[in-house]
This record gives sequence, C-alpha cells and structure tokens, in this order.
Amino acid sequence: MQEFLSTPNLDVYAVLGILGFFGLLEFVLGHYFETKRSVDDWILETLGFFVVVGTKLLLVSIVIFGGDYLFPATSNILENWSIWLAIPFYLLIDDVAQYWYHRSAHEYEWLWKHHRVHHQAEDMGIFVAYRNSWVYYLIMPNLWWGGIATYLGLGYAVIGGLIIKQLIVTSTHSTWKWDNFLYKHKILHPIAWVVEHVFITPAFHHAHHGKSQADSISDPNGNFGNTFSLWDQFFGTAKFTRQYPTEFGLMQDPRDPWYSQLLYPFIKSKKEGSEIAKGFKREKHVGTEPLRTELEAGTYLYCQCGFSSTQPFCNGSHQGSKYKPMVVEIEKKRKVSLCACKMTKTPPYCDDSHLKMASTNSNASKQTKDSEPQLQA
Repeated sequence: MQEFLSTPNLDVYAVLGILGFFGLLEFVLGHYFETKRSVDDWILETLGFFVVVGTKLLLVSIVIFGGDYLFPATSNILENWSIWLAIPFYLLIDDVAQYWYHRSAHEYEWLWKHHRVHHQAEDMGIFVAYRNSWVYYLIMPNLWWGGIATYLGLGYAVIGGLIIKQLIVTSTHSTWKWDNFLYKHKILHPIAWVVEHVFITPAFHHAHHGKSQADSISDPNGNFGNTFSLWDQFFGTAKFTRQYPTEFGLMQDPRDPWYSQLLYPFIKSKKEGSEIAKGFKREKHVGTEPLRTELEAGTYLYCQCGFSSTQPFCNGSHQGSKYKPMVVEIEKKRKVSLCACKMTKTPPYCDDSHLKMASTNSNASKQTKDSEPQLQA
C-alpha cells in the first residue's frame, strides 16, 4: 500500500489534462468572454478544486493508515482482481453512493446548506463541479469509498474509474454541448437514446442546474446522477428533454461572499435572509383561506412545501426538503381558487379542506374550554 501511495498520482495528471482540454474548448467557444461569473465565483471555484484534491488525499491517507492499524489482514486482499471486474465494481458502488448523497443534499436542510453553493452558479462551466462547502467533501461517501477500495488493493481500478468519472463530470458541466449533435440528426437518435439512458449527458445535467421548472426543461430536484443516469431512472427522478435551460442559479440568491459559502459553518453569511446566515430559520407560510384570483395564460409553480413567502406560488424555498413545486399550465386567462392551507386533495386548487381544518380547530378549542373547571358561586 505504501508503494501505491509513492507512485505518481496518475489520476491527478488525467484530471488536469481533462480540465485543460475542456477549458480550452470553453475558451474557443467564447464562454469566458460572456460569462456571468463574479470575482467571488472565480475565487470559489478555484479554491474549491484544491479543496477537493486535498480532501481526497486526506481521506485516502486516513483510510489506509487506519486500515493498517485496525484491519491489517484486509490490506490488498482484492489486488488480484481483473481490472475489467475491478473498475465496474468500483464505479457502480461509487456512483450509487453519490446519487443518494447528492439527492439527500436536496432533501435535507442541513446538507443542502453545504451544497447550495453548487447551484448558485448562474453559468455552467467545468469548474462548477467544484462548488461545494468543505464539509460537503469531507463527508462525501464516494471519496471515502475511493480510500477503502484503494486499501483493499483496487488502487489502479480507482485511478481508471476516476478518469472515466472525471471525463463525464467535466463534460456534463461544460458549456460544450457535445450531445446536441446526437439530437439534431434523426438517424443518430437511437444512439442518443442508448447514451443518455446509460451515462449522464450535458442536457440531462444542465436540467438539474436550471433555475426553475417553469421552463419545462429544468428540474433542480431531479437528475441527481453523477456518472450514470441508471439510478435516476430506477428511483424515478429522471427527466429527459434533450434541451438546455437558458437560466441557471437559485430563484432566491442573496449572493453570499465566497468565504462563507466555502467555509460554512465556521464562517456564516451576513446577508439577510441567507440560509447560511446566523440565526436563519425556515418558517411556514400557509393560510386558512384560498387565493381567489385571475391568472393570465402561462406556466406557474405552485408551492407544495409551505415555506414560500410568495404563497401560493413557489419562490425556491423547497430546496432542502423532500417537496418540489407543482408545474401548473394555464391555457387561457381564467379565475382560480388556489389552496393556501396545503391540505387540498386536488392541488393546486382549493377543495374546501380549510373549512374542515377550521372546524377541527374550533371543536378542539370548544372541548378545551368545556374541560376547564367551572367556578362555583
């Protein structure tokens, strides 16, 4: 194992080569002349890259030296495996772990606070992949799995797998939409179908970074896959449109400084309303009466989480919960009665469930009052 650690880190060279190739492509395509990135974005993404590399080396070292101390008999027990078996074995475990970790980062508030910086980027690009807080990488299961696989003797399979992963992850964050060629030519559609139903493509992943589901392309609460789209399909979170969003980022972005995004929770944001600000607390904004209004023809996002302050419409506050907004298509101008209590069984429209809620509360209040001891004259 010590011999493996002392060998040239081939995956680092491969990663740098892949980043250099796609970075050159983005430069040629003019991305860096049209980018919306701020100075904070550039600092965050550059430092984020070194945080990932440093964390990976740290975790591999911890696993290897810890394994030598605690489980010395297991060192290199899989070193005789064929590389053709070892790489798929490493990759599949790595990717399913990353799928659930990434999905959890959108469904649990504490983890979302460490991942939200990834979605604050208003532009796609190769370094968007390195936008997360340091805690997000420290507990990332597939980084630990890489250390474990290396300790078990699959070091070169880990290197091969990481090169494959890096190629896919970099290409799917890049502004070069290589899969568009497959979608444009009908004769290539069968190939496109196979590719997108096995691997993550730019269209598939760009949809995950889209700003709002209202464009009928984006799904920030779906398409969680990292290398393979298999898990999204199996667990019902896949959305294939073969189109690309035109807007990226968060629906509500307080534009936190780079250091609070990267170093949270040690350094918290001072921006009012920021999810990573000190004392931030989510509040429910549900009502007891429906919103009766007239809507113009168009696409609307109905809030189902109850956290939106723009009830009954979504403002992006569902991130970090297991809720997602409902896309509502209004074909022509008409009057509607939209549920505000979130108890309707016909969302987004009111079914008078709020009346039952009011009746229940009234009865509970009456029972409490009746049960109070009465003073005797």
